Amino acid sequence: MKLQSLFSYVLIFSTTITLLLSSSHPVSANRTNQAGFLQCLSLRFNDSNIVSRVIHTPNDTSFSSVLASSIQNPRFSAPDTPKPVLILTPVQPSDVQSAVKCARRFDIHIRTRSGGHDYEGLSYVTRKPFVILDLRNLRSITIDVDNRSVWVQTGATIGELFCEIGKKNRTLAFPAGVCPTVGVGGHFSGGGYGTLLRKYGLAADHVIDARVVDARGRILERREMGEDFFWAIRGGGGSSFCVVLSWKIGLINVPSTVTVFNVTKFSEQSSLKIIHRWQFVADRVSDDLFIRVMLQRYKNMVRASFPGLYLGSVNNLLKMVNREFPELGLEEDDCQEMSWIESVVWFAELGEEPIDVLSRRTRASLAFKAKSDFVQEPMPETAISNLWRWLQEPEAEHAQLIFTPFGGKMSEIADYETPFPHRKGNIFEIQYLNYWRGDVKEKYMRWVERVYDDMSEFVASSPRGAYINLRDLDLGMYVGGKRSKYEEGKSWGVKYFKDNFERLVRVKTSVDPFDFFCDEQSIPPFKSVEVI
Repeated sequence: MKLQSLFSYVLIFSTTITLLLSSSHPVSANRTNQAGFLQCLSLRFNDSNIVSRVIHTPNDTSFSSVLASSIQNPRFSAPDTPKPVLILTPVQPSDVQSAVKCARRFDIHIRTRSGGHDYEGLSYVTRKPFVILDLRNLRSITIDVDNRSVWVQTGATIGELFCEIGKKNRTLAFPAGVCPTVGVGGHFSGGGYGTLLRKYGLAADHVIDARVVDARGRILERREMGEDFFWAIRGGGGSSFCVVLSWKIGLINVPSTVTVFNVTKFSEQSSLKIIHRWQFVADRVSDDLFIRVMLQRYKNMVRASFPGLYLGSVNNLLKMVNREFPELGLEEDDCQEMSWIESVVWFAELGEEPIDVLSRRTRASLAFKAKSDFVQEPMPETAISNLWRWLQEPEAEHAQLIFTPFGGKMSEIADYETPFPHRKGNIFEIQYLNYWRGDVKEKYMRWVERVYDDMSEFVASSPRGAYINLRDLDLGMYVGGKRSKYEEGKSWGVKYFKDNFERLVRVKTSVDPFDFFCDEQSIPPFKSVEVI
């Protein structure tokens, strides 16, 4: 896109916005504000090359591909899904500052996207006119091996981060998730867990600094933002408070050799026996051992899988499992020794590819709906048997239930140390997922709802907890009306954050009192106040 005269460019954009809003949004946004926003940006981006790389209007040939590139849930790529009036792809931190300052000046709603894995698409979809701030170009990774630290920009994926760590040192690691295409921005700011959570806790537990753009457009680091602000973005959902530009994280040591394994069962009887015993072992066994439970369909049968990671050799693993968990029936042929970075590839189910495969950016092909629960008392076998029945239903062809064990380091960190409160007392987390192809979604989404309802008596309650990184709009969202935004937000905020919700509200009120950074489930301020 060549830079035209400012007047003609803004005029074209104003016309575009008018057509877009009249066709996609019944209530038109202020056209003057939209044009003023673009003019504000154009004046700040005085280099035509930067303009063409950063600003994407619906008239640009790149617009559709840029929009679709990070949509990781095809449920939100349907033709009737609301589209942004503009996409910004900053190439330097000052571009983000300009976007925030101009958006605030002209009352433009911004959604910030890192990897596009928000389960409800809130980083790139909303019902009112909006602009996407897509951080794909801010993805540098700078590793300091001597000090075991990394500065990683928000637009990088955890797969890219893992890959760069693995290239530098095979005995350094970082405790983040198993899906390599997830962006570090949302993952870290919601907590972030993976196969090392029992040994080292969450990704957010190892964030030691951050660089953000606040609601005033200032670039702040930990020292400038203060400890409350810094606390809030490490598990409270950073998009409620600011745009996180980059994270400084501390790396951890892992053995040169680790062991991965998987045990698979198709018999309901033997699977129920193993899962029942797993509930009494998985959170209490040595924190060097991580064993997940995965239930799903395979060739019209229900399959139970028990994939795991052990920070040590096969021989030591077999001794421990035979002593602590013989019901699993783990054998040497089920196991494979490798480096930690190779185990990341293995858990991502990427085959025997080189570690560079972790840097590939791919899009999900199946739409999905998910919910989450935390379990604090072992479930009876009848509850597990019911889950087996649910997976035999026609709508569950691509469904998946994932049990992730806690305990270990997760029980040693107090609930209040970060906004993520689901620590001591939780045996495991359940993730209910259902995938499908095509536009017919209702029956698959209902399946998830019915299973979730059926499990209510077996999971944590008062409140019934949920994980913010497994976003679920069924828990509630802002609709307006007689209740204040604070009252609305509390209804689901306590499920995600429990007692930490009130502290998050106080931070929000302090750093973003006018609620500039908001979405359907963002942290609310108590009320709008004058900025000091």
